[in-house]
Amino acid sequence: MAAAAVIIALICALVVALTVIATVKAVRTVKNGVDQAVTQARRTVEDTRLKARQYTQSGPAGEVAELRLSLRTSMRATQEVLREGLKDDPSLTESLALFDRLSAHGREVDDDLRKLESEPDRDRVTACLPDLRERTKQITHSADSLRFAAQDRARQFAGDELSLLSEQIRMETGALRHWEADEGPGAEPKAEPGAGSSPAGAAGSAARPERPAINGRDESRQWGYGWEKVKRPESPA
Repeated sequence: MAAAAVIIALICALVVALTVIATVKAVRTVKNGVDQAVTQARRTVEDTRLKARQYTQSGPAGEVAELRLSLRTSMRATQEVLREGLKDDPSLTESLALFDRLSAHGREVDDDLRKLESEPDRDRVTACLPDLRERTKQITHSADSLRFAAQDRARQFAGDELSLLSEQIRMETGALRHWEADEGPGAEPKAEPGAGSSPAGAAGSAARPERPAINGRDESRQWGYGWEKVKRPESPA
């Protein structure tokens, strides 16, 4: 009895532990989903605000918004391409590592541009813009180069795979159509079923009595069709 109680206690403890682990994983999954949704919402709001400033404000303020929007768009697009491509192409690991280093510079420039948005001194903004403009250009150019190279590589692999697949299909269709070569003009005719039989056999086959054609109800049957009455045998005289 004591051993059974110990086993039951262990099973209950295991069930409780598994339940706790499953609950923690579910909570983490929900939290990650909420965090991603909040991050995406903030990103969308920020991009919308920058677009509005870009078109509604002129001069240095509008240019700052334009630089921030260009930087964020380029970096986000490159990140998505590299991360998605890494699933099928492990060689992009080094490219993604380089992009992570580039992202550090991108965040720094974005912070500096964001600070200029709230800078009241217009001359200060004008003085800082040339350097930030050049750094933004360098970062976006590098990010675009990584993204374009990754996209070209993916298209090249897809093209090579499609060419190989097309060649395999061509060979398979050729193998499936081998009967065309067998039945060509120079091919020997195939023997018909029953060909080569002796004349006697043919004559014997022709001498077989023919079965009578169906010309009505079989008189030998005592039962008629389903819609006819049963013909009873007459009693002997």
